[in-house]
Amino acid sequence: MAESRKVFLTEEGRQKLLEELNYLVEVRRPEIAARIHAAKMEGDVTENAGYEEAKHEQAFVEGRILTIEKMLQDAEIIPHGGPTDRVRLGARVTIVEEGGSQPEVYQIVGSAEADVSNGCISNESPLGKSLMGCAVGDSVSVKTPSGTLSFRIMAIE
Repeated sequence: MAESRKVFLTEEGRQKLLEELNYLVEVRRPEIAARIHAAKMEGDVTENAGYEEAKHEQAFVEGRILTIEKMLQDAEIIPHGGPTDRVRLGARVTIVEEGGSQPEVYQIVGSAEADVSNGCISNESPLGKSLMGCAVGDSVSVKTPSGTLSFRIMAIE
């Protein structure tokens, strides 16, 4: 049997997953079941596009339900607050690219919650890995497809 891998989540991320799970189980699953039932009532389902589409959607929704349940089962909640002397899971880090002047703020989260457009980067991403354990004033280098970028840590919250 495969070993469970911890899924690091903030409390907010855990709440979002619980809400999504509830929506899928309480709303989407019954909607799809009703569509499948209606398609079956039309008779022969072998060439019924609505039936096929609903069955594919059902498979996707059931897969997502299983994924969320497993994530929640393996979840380790990232504590809110805590020390700010070093970058850790849950920390908000303000960085500036070397030679740049625009600060960027990222929260370090587990890979399940990573969303760069909302300022959340995974502790497993190249930048996240480079920042973990560093302190204010430290410089980090990150290899990217376009070359190596260097950043200085300005603040940790």
